[in-house]
Amino acid sequence: MIAEPKTYVDQMGYKVSLASTPKRIISLVPSQTELLAYLGADEEVVGITKFCIHPEGWFKTKERIGGTKNLDMAKIERLKPDLIIGNKEENKEDQIKELMQRYPVWMSDIHQLTDALDMIKNVGKFVDKYEKANELAESISSNFKQFSAHNTPSHKVAYFIWRDPYMSVGKNSFINHIMELCNFENVFINKEEEYPIIKSEDIEQAAPELILLSSEPFPFKEKHKAEFKAICPKAKVMLVDGEYFSWYGSRLLNTPAYLNGVLKEMNDAQN
Repeated sequence: MIAEPKTYVDQMGYKVSLASTPKRIISLVPSQTELLAYLGADEEVVGITKFCIHPEGWFKTKERIGGTKNLDMAKIERLKPDLIIGNKEENKEDQIKELMQRYPVWMSDIHQLTDALDMIKNVGKFVDKYEKANELAESISSNFKQFSAHNTPSHKVAYFIWRDPYMSVGKNSFINHIMELCNFENVFINKEEEYPIIKSEDIEQAAPELILLSSEPFPFKEKHKAEFKAICPKAKVMLVDGEYFSWYGSRLLNTPAYLNGVLKEMNDAQN
């Protein structure tokens, strides 16, 4: 007797039918690739992007199917996936729609922690690791609840992801949500774009108390701190690991501990 296909609804509202547990998965998003590794889907995952740097073993051995926004359709076809997992923000709509015509595609749409936890549990179902995924989601939720109880007073903060031109984050981004959990007031939250371009005079006018320079996608380094200090001499300028602010998979398990370190460094600089 042939089992009936299971139908799932992804976070964009699309229906995805799977006849059985997927055995050939392609992940189009670094944080979701890391999650699949955490859940133990080593044999099932056959393709990743060139930005899926974690875990290192996968990065060295798994087939790379291009970048998150520049997928190699020919490579994907050769891998014959029975499930592709992507993300609304990180992947291009036209390429995803093309893939949907040929393969089961499940899309995440992450803006808040609750979205991430829902994604984690859904991915656990696909790879038949729901119990482990559910335990992970519960641990992440617990860690964030404990972290929230130790929030510091509110601070005006600017977070930058790009240089030349400067780019920050808007209110609908997952990064902004993480900032809010730190009790950071995003000085560019009223910008209409999700990742607005910011001019030097905008930074000066916003007068942030703290400027955070992310390690990704632009790799801000120590040498870049001086140019922001020149714009806002009174602001504390810090380098931060962007993966802990923007990756919404299994890395979230350690995000609260990392954020505590950021808050401690900020507070130590003020004392």
